[in-house]
Amino acid sequence: MKCENCTKTECSKKKKTEENGEILDAPALADGEEKSEFHRLADAKIFLSDCLACGNCVTSEEGAKIFAQNQKELFKVLNLNKKCDSSLHKLVVASVSPQSVPYFAVKFHLSVCEAAKKLCGFLKSLGVHHVLDTTIAADFSILETQKDFIQRFRRQTQDEHAFPIFASACPGWVQYAERVLGGSVTPHICTAKSPQQIMGSLVKGYFASSKNVSPDKIFHLMVAPCYDRKLEALREDYYTELYNCRDVDCVLTSGEVMQIMEQKNISVKEVEEFSLGNVFGETSCEFVRHEGTSSDGYLTYVFRHAAKELFDMDVQEITYKALKNKDFLEVSLEKDGETVLRFAAAYGFRNIQNMVLKLRKGKFHYHFVEVLACPGGCLNGKGQAQPMDGKVERALLHEMEEVYTRVPVQNPDSNPHIQALYENWLQGAESQKSKQTLHTKIAASTQSAARLDMKW
Repeated sequence: MKCENCTKTECSKKKKTEENGEILDAPALADGEEKSEFHRLADAKIFLSDCLACGNCVTSEEGAKIFAQNQKELFKVLNLNKKCDSSLHKLVVASVSPQSVPYFAVKFHLSVCEAAKKLCGFLKSLGVHHVLDTTIAADFSILETQKDFIQRFRRQTQDEHAFPIFASACPGWVQYAERVLGGSVTPHICTAKSPQQIMGSLVKGYFASSKNVSPDKIFHLMVAPCYDRKLEALREDYYTELYNCRDVDCVLTSGEVMQIMEQKNISVKEVEEFSLGNVFGETSCEFVRHEGTSSDGYLTYVFRHAAKELFDMDVQEITYKALKNKDFLEVSLEKDGETVLRFAAAYGFRNIQNMVLKLRKGKFHYHFVEVLACPGGCLNGKGQAQPMDGKVERALLHEMEEVYTRVPVQNPDSNPHIQALYENWLQGAESQKSKQTLHTKIAASTQSAARLDMKW
């Protein structure tokens, strides 16, 4: 692995202390130096080959491909669209993550709905043809995760990897599991694609077909809160050899889009407002979200669905219990005096490390865990919540959480388009096409296979 932050053969950025099997914060560094939570892990020397998949450590080849995902790539396509040679023209489609919009709302001093319209208007002023809301992709991802959980629960006596089930929406977590944790963890990860990559399938599949455009003639841009989404877009299983194109061609973080606005010296007041569209060619005046203060609420929806489907219990209010810290939460369901479901949310690598330690010792007794690499969740993605010095802008994060919680909530199963897409596009919810389109393969890399003896 190649680390962008240092060139030493041994990574001195990780400090690790262990007490009673749990990773704790390391002592304060000399001269008042303060490292991020992720980097406060070592006292032992850790080689770069053991480095966590934090988005800062990638192979040289991956680094080059990630670097190519920048505004130059977008403007290259936009400029070609202005040329006379129509054979080089592409339909430019931008998909906007729900967790990116609060960033612009705070920066623009607008409501989330108003900020979404301004962002849409700005992207269209650059030459983007369609700007789409990705809520429907998250709907699919959550519903497929629910389905996976129920199937695993019912076959748990035949499947040693049935529990715990880990959510698969966070690319930083998935990459870390594949490259570092290996086969002891990857079978536990849900195979449902993340919202970004389901959106890629929708745009290059359903949307392309409805517009009578070949997938390779669409340039699909994703606006997202974190840099790990760039690496996710490069996964081999998100490339279609038939059309020689990827489901997502370029990922720009919220901060990178803001930089474009600043470079063009455009006042937000001058930007015309346009409502976000969807893959059906419709526009919506209302911006909606899923439950959860900073993510898509996988834990909430899977928990409620499992309670109803498995135990015929309707759960309205969910009470979360904070354990070691505010980023590790637990929720349980009791029936007839017995705990029948135990779910957890683990945000940030400190909690992920502790979770893995307990899993390997057989002391992690949860059915489902919503795992996110960023402490605080997706709103705290490095592509929008952290300035150049790497420290979290806590005031910005707090404001984003406040405006995000004011957005109306829409449950995944209440989206009227979902069933239509299952039947008309995917040939049924249980069809082979549905599985191929909405699921992916999670597997340990050959590199991680040799590291199963790692001591954390």
